Amino acid sequence: MTPDHINPNIFDDNIERVPNRNGYGEGLKEAGEKDERVVALSADLTGSTRTNIFADAFPDRFVQVGIGEQSMASVASGMAAMGKIPFIASYAMFSPGRSWEQVRTTIAYNNANVKIIGAHSGVSVGPDGATHQAIEDIAIMRVVPRMTVLVPCDVHEARRATLAAAEHEGPVYIRLAREGVPVVTTPGSPFAIGKAEVYMRRDGTHAKKVGIISCGVVLHNALMAGKQLNEQGIGVSVMNLATIKPLDTEAIKAFAEEHDALVTVEEHQVAGGVGSAVSEYLSEERPTRVVKLGVHDKFGQSGDPDELIAHYGMDTKTIIETVKKVAG
Repeated sequence: MTPDHINPNIFDDNIERVPNRNGYGEGLKEAGEKDERVVALSADLTGSTRTNIFADAFPDRFVQVGIGEQSMASVASGMAAMGKIPFIASYAMFSPGRSWEQVRTTIAYNNANVKIIGAHSGVSVGPDGATHQAIEDIAIMRVVPRMTVLVPCDVHEARRATLAAAEHEGPVYIRLAREGVPVVTTPGSPFAIGKAEVYMRRDGTHAKKVGIISCGVVLHNALMAGKQLNEQGIGVSVMNLATIKPLDTEAIKAFAEEHDALVTVEEHQVAGGVGSAVSEYLSEERPTRVVKLGVHDKFGQSGDPDELIAHYGMDTKTIIETVKKVAG
């Protein structure tokens, strides 16, 4: 079963699919309307990152830095020091990939109030291939002190994450995708930095209980798997962990206590990502078996987005097979 704030059409074959980067553009414009301190910078990818929505509305508060993510991070840090709230956007492979040292030292070390947008993340970038598929960005950002890391699942959650980031004091990283993804939430669904949400709860009658923790564009696959598994007699709950840092440790501990084991699903390397974050916490507070689905120490490759998701084991079929093995 799912809570009221989930799209009622979530299990339909023809569910609406919208790029979650669209939600960033809408949220950024809305944040700009609320607070004139909000400014936007782009590294020659204004349309691709949907920063053009803000740029068209507030041309005097938009800066095009060109292909220079490292310079963009440094410029934004200076603007933050002058009281602005800069949002900087590029492909995740380049920001924070190429600009990580500037993000670390110029932004995070100074606790600059800069919001970093990494678009076109994950293997679902598709035909652009390994050089443009950021599948290490969660790991390199969550290790940075003072950095908040958000991974919204759809267009509505991306909008809410952007608005929350604008109000949050300190550096924030928001991870976005390229392709149209299923609309899991609604415009009114709750979102708060540091707060996990359980989107599916088992009915309590099943003897075998497995919890799935997911985030981002593969959350829909986890929910689809959960529905089928519950129908097949395995009690499955699904948590949306949209904030990777800071972790909602209270919710994760409670979720672990309600299940025999956990499976994490992420469009990212399993090393250093969501599964690692969950395992690191639980190993000290509530030892739990955690099986991680994601990319296992490989680079991406060119291909159809859905085919790549399946190839690297983040599709509904693989999630179902994995949960069944875990359930024994």
